[in-house]
Parts: sequence; structure tokens; C-alpha cells
Amino acid sequence: MHHIFQRFVDGLNDSHDPNGFRSTLEEAALALDLPCFAYARMPAQIDGAVSLIASYPSIWTDHYFECHYEALDPVILMAHQSVEPFVWGEEWNESNLTERQKAFFEEAAVFGIRCGFTIPIRDGDGPIAAVTFASSEKRESFVRSITMNRRVLQLMAISLHCHARRKLWPSNIVAGVQLSAREMECLVWATQGKSAWATAKIIGVSDATVRFHLANVRTKLRVCSLRQAVALLNRGQTCNS
Repeated sequence: MHHIFQRFVDGLNDSHDPNGFRSTLEEAALALDLPCFAYARMPAQIDGAVSLIASYPSIWTDHYFECHYEALDPVILMAHQSVEPFVWGEEWNESNLTERQKAFFEEAAVFGIRCGFTIPIRDGDGPIAAVTFASSEKRESFVRSITMNRRVLQLMAISLHCHARRKLWPSNIVAGVQLSAREMECLVWATQGKSAWATAKIIGVSDATVRFHLANVRTKLRVCSLRQAVALLNRGQTCNS
């Protein structure tokens, strides 16, 4: 697992476009017996546009957006409500789904998407992204990988989002103050409860470098503590810009 995660982090560091991020996550997912995935950058509003990086069949994703399924997709709706990762598919009670949602799942199943494991990524004000690992059926290898690697998959999802947000949708303004890309990355990891040491391991720099960037963040934001800086980031909803 350490080897897979290290290759994944190295791949994220080398990725600068959607294809790079897709290839990096695909390699890690296949190594963990997870057949397909989707990274969805969530809109602030439930009926807003979703940005997608996925290994799903393109004919399905094109159809998905043409039909505006993001507005009724039960997985997206659940990601707006759930704080913790969740399993979906056969476990869901169909009585809680509308007829359109049942038809949506039937269509998705045609393309091999019947069940999955979704990891919501949130800031202090709500959902900002979600990573889903999906399967055509509840195979033993799929269930085992989800069960054994649940926390690692959550860490991978947050890592992917931090890199993609910084490189694909850069917006490093907090409380009206412009931060550098690396300062923002360190601050985002702090919002996830990561120590300077843990952040250093994740993004591939030294502990001292992370502390240096976080010190710059506090100075620029004119706050005395990292907790205050995190509060400013959450309050401004900067991550979902």
C-alpha cells in the first residue's frame, strides 16, 4: 500500500491537466482492484454545474451532462448531505428514490456502474468535491479493497482534490489576501486536520518547508494562530471557487 500511495502522490505532483490526473488515479485504482472512478468538483448550489474527471465510459458521461443528471443523481445529492464516505447501490432503499432516479440508476447500470463508494470532500461551509470508486457488481475484490483501504482512499481523494484545485482551478485568495499555490495547499491540508509533519509527507516536502509556508500564511492573513487562518479559509468558501 505504501508503494501504491507514493506512486500516486508522485503522479499528482507531475500532473498538470485533467488527463494527467485521470491517468494517475486510474493507475492507483487498478492497483487496488477498483475498476472505475469519478472525481466530481461540486458546485456551491445543488443545481449548479459539476466538473468531472473520470474513467467512466465517455458515452455515459456525455449523456449524463446532456440530460443534466447532476441535478437528480442520488450520489451527488447524498454527497451534499453526508460528512463521511458512504457505500451506495444495492444497499439503498429504492422506496426513497423517485421514478426518475430509479431510471437513472438503470441507465448507469448499462454502462457498468451499479454500486460504489463515494468520499465527500468538504470545507466548513459544505461539499466542495467527491471521489467515487464504482463497480458493475458487488464483487468480492471490490468490497475487500473498499473495506481494507477505506481511510487510505479518503486520503487519496483529498490529495487529488488539493492538487486539482490548485493546478486546474487556481484561486488562492483568503479574506481578500493572495496566497501562493504552496501556501494555499498547506492551509487546505490544515483544514483537514493534518499536522505539518503529515502534510510534508503527503506533498513531498520537508516539515520545515510546511512550517515556513504556514508561518507566511499567518503573517499575510494577520492572524496569530493556524486555527484562525483555517477559520478564515472556511468562512470565505475559497476551496470551492
